[in-house]
Amino acid sequence: MTDWTEIEAAGCPAPADRPLEELVRELSQALADPDPRIRDGAPYSVLASWIADGVIGPARRLELGDEMAARFRHPQVQARTFVPLVLDMLVTRGDFRAGWVDAFERWYPAEEDLRGHDPELGWLHAVAHGADLLGTLGSHPEVDPARMLHLAAARLTAPTTHVYDQLEDDRLARGVARVLTRPDLGEDDATAWLDPIAAAFGADSISTPVPAHISNCLRTLRLLYVLADRGARLDQTSPRTPLRHREALKSRLADTLDRIVER
Repeated sequence: MTDWTEIEAAGCPAPADRPLEELVRELSQALADPDPRIRDGAPYSVLASWIADGVIGPARRLELGDEMAARFRHPQVQARTFVPLVLDMLVTRGDFRAGWVDAFERWYPAEEDLRGHDPELGWLHAVAHGADLLGTLGSHPEVDPARMLHLAAARLTAPTTHVYDQLEDDRLARGVARVLTRPDLGEDDATAWLDPIAAAFGADSISTPVPAHISNCLRTLRLLYVLADRGARLDQTSPRTPLRHREALKSRLADTLDRIVER
């Protein structure tokens, strides 16, 4: 077994005594491990470094992406929820396959285990990790931004008993905001994705205590309104970028949120 902690400490060099293919396979397996010290530790950092720096070549990166997309069907939650992180690395690096988007679209609203953190498994963060990938894909020229916005709405309106408790609402709002900065996004597409959320807010079946998915929607849209007003940072250091159709979006967000206030 490779000592990934030692490799990370040395600056993430690729060991010369083993085939790179074998090493990448081991890293991929580590990112499905139920032990958070393995899954979310040095192997994650090394894989991120090797993808960003081109240590892993283009063909192998595409294979890795295909492997990750298939892993969305893995029976263990920690394996599924770390897939978006790897796909995000790959798409950010410049790799892309339409099938990755299809697999993500099938998994994201259907994932039922929305725990942010588990005492034994560590960070799971399906919603937050998915939100990051949603923002990255929604910024990609080969992905229709409206598709990612509607995917966000599907995730928000999917019934659940879990109330976001590890800032998942913030991460999802920021992912959506990133999509909403797309220069080619039309006004209708920038607002129409809110229709199913507005319908959920106006449903006669809403009662107290408020259903978890309604609470999740409310908190996500409130931050999104702030980002629509002030602009969104596309990364930690960039200045704020205005969201497209700012006034129409703010008006639609306010009208949607008012459907709860008026009840």
